[in-house]
Amino acid sequence: MFHTDPKRPGALLCALAMTLALPAAAQDWPSRPVRMVVGFAPGGGTDIIARMVAQPLAEILGQPIVVENKPGAGGTLAAGTVARAAPDGHTVFVMNNGHAVSAAIYRKLPFDSVKDFAPVSMLCAQPLVVAAGKSFPATDIAGLVKLARAQPGKLNYASVGIGSTQHFAGELLRQVSGIDIVHVPYKGTPNAVAAVLSGEVELLVDVASPLLGHIRAGELKPLAVTSPRRYEGLPQTPTALESGVAGYDVTTWYGLAFPAGTPAAIVDKMNQAVRRALADENFRRQALAAACLPDASTPQAMTSHVGAEIERWRTVMQKAGIEQQ
Repeated sequence: MFHTDPKRPGALLCALAMTLALPAAAQDWPSRPVRMVVGFAPGGGTDIIARMVAQPLAEILGQPIVVENKPGAGGTLAAGTVARAAPDGHTVFVMNNGHAVSAAIYRKLPFDSVKDFAPVSMLCAQPLVVAAGKSFPATDIAGLVKLARAQPGKLNYASVGIGSTQHFAGELLRQVSGIDIVHVPYKGTPNAVAAVLSGEVELLVDVASPLLGHIRAGELKPLAVTSPRRYEGLPQTPTALESGVAGYDVTTWYGLAFPAGTPAAIVDKMNQAVRRALADENFRRQALAAACLPDASTPQAMTSHVGAEIERWRTVMQKAGIEQQ
């Protein structure tokens, strides 16, 4: 606390100036373009969300937001780049649930998945869909569970690869419902979808957006969405929780994080900018079209979420007998 003599206005002004100077880093930030690092190739889900939010953020902050793609090692290459960056608010990481999965599956990473980052806010979350070929006998996930219990080890589900969120989502379904279905990995969503369409495998667990066209064409049958509430793009499809599969709540989430050590004032300023960006009608329209539900958070809430997700997927991995890499 500053003590000043009211008869000396100069002292008051000096004290006021000192107070205003405390968050100077935030007042001056950003002083140049902000680098937004994405751990996946252009055109993927994370890249699309990054570019959507970059535009309103640039307008709000008054500096360009430059999206930089650094794909490789399941997003850990980009994460390491941000973890080592100067903590001055000019490098930000587009974190997603793959960050938590990587922390669970890799024995050793060149960074600490929690301690080396300063979360800012969640951006949005995408539901996954448990889908089947159009001739699959069950019409919902409760029917799938009943069928799988009658035929243990006979049904297969496709994912985009071992250690992916989709793989772990399938393993979680096995664990919470007590069914025995077999994982078949493919190289990417198009190959996994093609396998279901051809009847090579019966089931698929993947994010909603690339499946919508096939579902609306009647080529895929949605059995459930994995989010806590229904997805407005598939309003007739119930959630797994509604269908009686307790504990099956999975989303693909996206958020922003600075390197650890970034001043709290800058984190807070970015958090407020994110909240404004997510309220932008153009962003909301684009996000919803991409099956991503905008949902800002506090930095503290995002920190807790990331830690909980790491522990959750580590437990799923151990129960499934998946070895760390």
